[in-house]
Amino acid sequence: MKRTSTKQRSKPYFKWQTGAYARHAQYEFIIPDQFLMLCRLTDISPRDMLIDFMDNLACASWKSKDRDLAKEHLINYFIAHGYGQRHYTETELRTMFKEMNAMGMLFPRHGKTKMIDLYAKWRDKQHRYWFKQWFHKPGRKLSQQA
Repeated sequence: MKRTSTKQRSKPYFKWQTGAYARHAQYEFIIPDQFLMLCRLTDISPRDMLIDFMDNLACASWKSKDRDLAKEHLINYFIAHGYGQRHYTETELRTMFKEMNAMGMLFPRHGKTKMIDLYAKWRDKQHRYWFKQWFHKPGRKLSQQA
């Protein structure tokens, strides 16, 4: 009898990483024609464009070099649309982005495997600490969906 295995998703890092906030997600939505045309004309897939957008907005560490201007524009976009402003002031949101960027800047670019593994363990602990500090900030209110 042939043995088959099913891929199981790893346990969520945070308890709330389920449903709409699951880390591994598949979305189905209609992409505007203008966006598709722009992607085709510039020879970048919509998937790559969206991943690049998310990496830059999240101040991801491994592709941060020479992207400071793009990150700043995306942060301004995020704030201009009022995202998060029910819970935080603009100054607090900008502080969050600076802190995320600082964590990413500490990535050991030329480090050996052991150093990168140590960094990853530290980063995971720091992410938990950072998230809890902002999530439990006095005066912050969250809808019941999260």
